[in-house]
Parts: sequence; structure tokens; C-alpha cells
Amino acid sequence: MTDRPGCPSCGSAAAIALHEVRDHSVSGEFFHLVRCGNCGLIRTADAPPREAIGPYYRSEAYVSHTDSARGLVNWLYHRVRRFTVAGKRRMAERVVGGRRGRVLDYGCGTGAFLGAMRDAGWDVTGLEPDDTARANAARLHGLDLSPPEALADLPDGRFDVVTLWHVLEHVHDLQDTLAHLSRVLAPGGRLFIAVPNPLSLDAVHYGTAWAAWDVPRHLWHFTPSALQGLLARHGLRVERRLPMWFDSFYVSMLSEGYARGRQRLLPALLTGLRSNLAALRDAGRCSSLIHVAVRG
Repeated sequence: MTDRPGCPSCGSAAAIALHEVRDHSVSGEFFHLVRCGNCGLIRTADAPPREAIGPYYRSEAYVSHTDSARGLVNWLYHRVRRFTVAGKRRMAERVVGGRRGRVLDYGCGTGAFLGAMRDAGWDVTGLEPDDTARANAARLHGLDLSPPEALADLPDGRFDVVTLWHVLEHVHDLQDTLAHLSRVLAPGGRLFIAVPNPLSLDAVHYGTAWAAWDVPRHLWHFTPSALQGLLARHGLRVERRLPMWFDSFYVSMLSEGYARGRQRLLPALLTGLRSNLAALRDAGRCSSLIHVAVRG
């Protein structure tokens, strides 16, 4: 299966121009967002191809690869991550009935989540495209990670849990990757996909300065309905969506810097709080959502 012409999710040629968004992290360049007129998937229309996108990740601001704790936002990110990693482990175990088994973390960065799963008794496999991140995972957590190309060689039905924590939005081969992830998921297993939500209150508030656009590294921008439709094409049914409450604050702190040219902690915290309050009334407005899917 290969990505379809037109919209890579549904194949429609109908496209609606949305925003011109700046890359605040690395290049300062502007990129264009386009929404599919049929399924609603938003894509970065002029993102570099896989062989040319590497330089856009080469920044200490890209914390999931460098593990840098420089600056207030990165420092807070690391403090919160210790808590959220444990929460993700407990959530995965709860969803699969408390048992332990085999887990695949696709795009596992420096390996914090995978290390926690291994320490809890899981049989772990990690795939990560970035050389620096793989080296940091070995140094920090003793993990031997493979590049994403190894996904095609993994056995059918091997994994009880497959996770992508803010990864699917980076994947060039969207259809091929999801086909393989569905294939390696065991019967009764669960696929966890965490992605930013462009329908969230903080996305609306910050507009083109919303940090979770993160162009051009984020190739796709998934509304809940667009992701549900995409997964359905691979035989995956979304059975629940879970909020990521801390993301609204983290994204708002970055977005304040992008919008105002300087960090403003109090306005960022207030926007994050307002976003979470809106999500309490409507989960579809949470800053980031974990979509839990099962085959069938």
C-alpha cells in the first residue's frame, strides 16, 4: 500500500488553503497548511521530502531528540515527563487488563517511556529514526533501538501494545506505516496514538503561532474525525480518546514565545487552563488526545 494521490488519507483532490505558518524552532521559513475538502485531514503542503527534512530537526529546541533541559520550557518538560511516563505505563496496562506482554514504541525518541515499560516487566521493542536519539536511549536507558525500516520485518500479531507518542504527525509514509502497525498488533491488542488537536481552544487562541503546528516537522495535523477515518481504512476502530492535560500548558508556553517574542508564563498558564476547562465540557477540544484503537 502506498500513499494515495491527492489527500494521503482518502485520495480526494479537493483541498482548502488554510494558513501560512512559520517554523519557529529551526529555520524561520514559512510553510502552508491545506485541509482536505473530503475527510478534513490537514497537511503541510510544502513540507520537505524525507531525504531533505533532517536539518529541520537539528536544534536543541527539539527536546525529544536531544534530551536538552536548557530553558524554562524544556526544564518544565522534563519535570512533567517523569510523571506522565508513569501515567502512560499505568494507562496501557489498565487498557489491556492489567497484564504485561510485548510493547512496540514507534518513534520512541530517547526511550523514557520504553525504559519505564521494560522496568515494569514488559518485553520492549523500540524504533527511532534519529541517530542522536538512539544513542541517547542507549546511554540513558540501556536500550538497543532500531531504525523505523525494521517495522516491515517484525512478525504479524506480535505486540499486545503499540504506541506512538506524538509521532504519527511526523511520518512520511503514512499509509504504509499504519498498514504495518495494524499488522503487528496482536488480536485484542491496543494501538495508542497521541497527536495534537487543531480543534483545541489553545489552537484557536494562538492561530498561526500555535506551537503544535511545528512545521515542517509535523507533516499532518489530525482532527479526531480525520484520524478516526484514516485508522478505519486500516481495519482499526477507535474505542476511546483520552486527554493529555499537561500538553495545553506546554504548548501554550511555547506559543506565547512565538506570538509575543518572549515567554509570558501567566498568560500561557491561563490559556492552558481555559483549554482544559473547554475539554472537560467537550473532550474533542483537548490540546492533545490519545486515540486508543483496536483491530476490527
